Amino acid sequence: MAKILILGGTQWLGRTIALQALGEGHEVTCLARGTTGGFPDGATAITADRETDGAYDLAAASSWDLVVELTRKPAHAKAAVEALSPHAGHWVYVSSCSAYALHSKPGAAEAAQLLAALDSSAEYTDEQYGAAKAGCEWLTVASRGNAALLVRPGLIGGPGDPSGRTTYWPLRFADGREPVLVPQDEDDARYVQIVDVRDLAAFILRAGLDGRHGPVNAVGAEMPLGDVIASAQSAAGYTGEVIAYPLHRMQQDGVEPWAGPCSLPLVLPAGNDFAGFARRSDRKALRWGLVRRPLAETFADIIAADGAVVVAGADGPRSGLSADHEAELIGQLA
Repeated sequence: MAKILILGGTQWLGRTIALQALGEGHEVTCLARGTTGGFPDGATAITADRETDGAYDLAAASSWDLVVELTRKPAHAKAAVEALSPHAGHWVYVSSCSAYALHSKPGAAEAAQLLAALDSSAEYTDEQYGAAKAGCEWLTVASRGNAALLVRPGLIGGPGDPSGRTTYWPLRFADGREPVLVPQDEDDARYVQIVDVRDLAAFILRAGLDGRHGPVNAVGAEMPLGDVIASAQSAAGYTGEVIAYPLHRMQQDGVEPWAGPCSLPLVLPAGNDFAGFARRSDRKALRWGLVRRPLAETFADIIAADGAVVVAGADGPRSGLSADHEAELIGQLA
């Protein structure tokens, strides 16, 4: 049994890591404000605001076999690793493939260039997410040398996905409305890499406790966009009509790529800039023990856990098309 500290642990990925660790019999402590999601049952809670002095004092009074850090704020990463590193046997920083400077080369591995690191004194904004993750990586390595695992996930999916990117398609097929508007990939082929949040959590724990060091792309299997949509349709058992939507129409129709309201989730922007975004090398992660369930299983679990919750009104889902917007686009195609 290991003694594990999770800096976070109350939201989606962090909570999944905590629950899996508890299920394996580890002693788990979560340090967070506790204002979002609540602390997982069975975990020891340290309620602390990481913006304040002394946030890590209680955690620094103990020794840890593994610390898992999830922050996107360099100031938090710096304060935490400086306060807790002397008390931590192994350290995992959960970064992101968004930290890479370029996304145009398919098959790029961990040695690819990162964005310029956001300094710990800079104020964080969501627009600086990739640079902030790069900054957190740099600060972690600066404090611990090579004694840190830098996990770079790509698109994380599964039940409860708060972004709605990976839940939209299986839930849209499951809600029964016909027809379903689906993206028609054209000459500029698009790809998707989805790693199930549960598989990612298991990898973080295992690789962290094994003392793995250095960066690793913890990404899903590379799949053509059309295969991903077909998998979602199959998982939902949808046999109704589908309408192919030509992706070159997106800009003129006010349809956004990738995520968010009025979007076609998982559809990357056209052009070469994102040709490698969902085609990162997964070789090191697989060597280090990443085990990935079939995407069809992830989609089936989304349907079972989340239900058919695509809103049939103007507000629409967090990511995807509202029922009204989808019907409008279908009408224009007709």
